[in-house]
Amino acid sequence: MALHLIKLCVGCESPEDLEAWVAMRLEEKKRRGEPVEHFHTTRMIPKRLAELTDGGSLYWVIKGMVQCRQRLLDIRPFTDGEGISRCRLVLEPAVVRTEWQPKRPFQGWRYFKHEDAPADVRSGEGADEMPDHLRRELTELGLL
Repeated sequence: MALHLIKLCVGCESPEDLEAWVAMRLEEKKRRGEPVEHFHTTRMIPKRLAELTDGGSLYWVIKGMVQCRQRLLDIRPFTDGEGISRCRLVLEPAVVRTEWQPKRPFQGWRYFKHEDAPADVRSGEGADEMPDHLRRELTELGLL
């Protein structure tokens, strides 16, 4: 069974913000003639690489709620120009909406078990079209 990562999406107000940021970064790379791939750089290197790249995703916490995910394609450790070990989490550019799940703040990333991960939201289910403030309140009350 796949293992996932979970991380705070600092600076994003919504999954739409994340999608716009990913599209902008991919367009910049294309203009500069760089490989057009999306990755997130992190300092800590996951040890359970095989489990993470066997269908795992990076789940994003936005404004205190798990709201979306991106599939993990590869994990590439490297050493930066200052000699510090870092890691590139290569992600599928598509942002998949999930059911909202409250999550307290934390630093860095954490492993996220498959059974703890929220389900994907299928378009047309209604909750994804609900205003964020109402969706947040209903989720916190356990009604969504």
